[in-house]
Amino acid sequence: MNNRESYIFWRLAYSFISDHGYRIIQLFDNQKELWLEKLENKKTPIIRMLLHDLDWSNAMQRDIEFTASNGERVRKQLGRPEVNVLNIYFSQFPPVDEYEYRLSKPFIYPEGNKTSVSSILLANGEYDTGFGRISERLGEEIYFSFEEEYSEQDVESLKKAALDYAIKKENTERAIFSNGKPFFTYVFIIIQLAVFFWLELHGGSTNTSTLIKYGAMVSPLIYEGDWWRFITPIFLHIGFVHLAMNSLALYFLGTTVERLFGNVRFLFIYMFAGITGCIASFIFGSTISAGASGAIYGCFGALLYFGVIFPKLFSRTMGINLIVVLGINLVFSFTASGIDVYAHLGGLAGGFLAAGVVHFPKAKKLLWQMLFFIASAAIIFGAITYGFSSSAQSNDENANLLMAQEYIKQDNYDHAYKVLKESENKVDNLSEKTYFLLSFVEIKKVMLNDAKDHLQKAIQLDPKLDEAYFNLALINLEQNDVESAKVNAEKAAKLEPKQKQYSDLVREINQHLQSSGGVGGNE
Repeated sequence: MNNRESYIFWRLAYSFISDHGYRIIQLFDNQKELWLEKLENKKTPIIRMLLHDLDWSNAMQRDIEFTASNGERVRKQLGRPEVNVLNIYFSQFPPVDEYEYRLSKPFIYPEGNKTSVSSILLANGEYDTGFGRISERLGEEIYFSFEEEYSEQDVESLKKAALDYAIKKENTERAIFSNGKPFFTYVFIIIQLAVFFWLELHGGSTNTSTLIKYGAMVSPLIYEGDWWRFITPIFLHIGFVHLAMNSLALYFLGTTVERLFGNVRFLFIYMFAGITGCIASFIFGSTISAGASGAIYGCFGALLYFGVIFPKLFSRTMGINLIVVLGINLVFSFTASGIDVYAHLGGLAGGFLAAGVVHFPKAKKLLWQMLFFIASAAIIFGAITYGFSSSAQSNDENANLLMAQEYIKQDNYDHAYKVLKESENKVDNLSEKTYFLLSFVEIKKVMLNDAKDHLQKAIQLDPKLDEAYFNLALINLEQNDVESAKVNAEKAAKLEPKQKQYSDLVREINQHLQSSGGVGGNE
């Protein structure tokens, strides 16, 4: 073995590492066998290089089988369903006996048939064919011109350059994941736990009144000035399962994002994403909303931003796994009931934008960050402006119903009436639920004629609404319209025969009619 083959070995290794993005995964002690990986290259993720004189083809075959066995171990470590290894030999001379057929097709590892080895020989000063095959496998041009002789110093200098470059590259990549030790992640988990136990001690974390009291997202209250409800829902959770799932997700995603971006940047990303999630829920949601899900999806967004800035590192470290997990979560968000998908999507977008605003430590891009800041500010301003517009408020019938029910529980009929009348005035195609609840409040406020009108509208929308007929019968009696009361009470009893108070009312009306000389119906 002369110095020329050694020089070619390290010149090609340097090119793989510096120009084509491969990294060293194993360098044997003799420094004549090198294993490289580039997982984002689906066709050739593994390269094995061997600097060794090959005297006989059977020795080459044994080495190919060894390479396949080692490649199988690498495949299992990577968790890949299959892997292709490019095996490159550097030898002063080719084997003395027939060997070409051993290189003509890939060798398949027999146990599982999941690892294949394609071998190429660079020997005897004829490298054009070998470089052509390497270029074909990589999908990129590989070619160098060489001198006839090289000194030991030339080889050592090139080897040192290749190894130094690989070490520097690895240290740079490690530094990206070491910008901060997780701190705020644990702080947020502790706050979530503390708030959960506080809710449990003061009415229960699944109690609607308790959640609203302590800051859950309810659009009508934000319209009334509770702007802080864009923040407080981030720390509230509805039940233990909700808390446990979000805390577990925050532990895994939050620690990764905090290591990537540093503590202060993570704090900004998490809170900004949580707020944008609340704003999205405020605009598009229609029920009570609480939880850290929007902020947690913001961590997904920040990691996607990491993938945009460092695509190769992202692909090698977390890429496909993160995309799959995010995809599963989004499908679940869209298909499962009771999940505020708008908060999730708003948080995802907010996390991506916030990551662009703060970027990465020690890698400032002021113009880039300014563009993200302007875009973020414009989106937030536009979203809040739209949220307070009449067209957005007209979509909040369910939220208004929820708030009215809470006011009714508190015997605050004036507030309930105000909320329901706003729905009547603003919402197109109002449902029977709002008309019925409004009539109930009007009965409490002794506004019987208004209540009668709204009950009749509810019945028009849902002719099987037995409670509406019953309440209408009670109003008829209050207004001394006994015949109408009889008709409505009988309709209620017919729709719901098992409801005793309906049949009792029919009986009382019939008895009244009989005692007053009127005509009674069947009891």
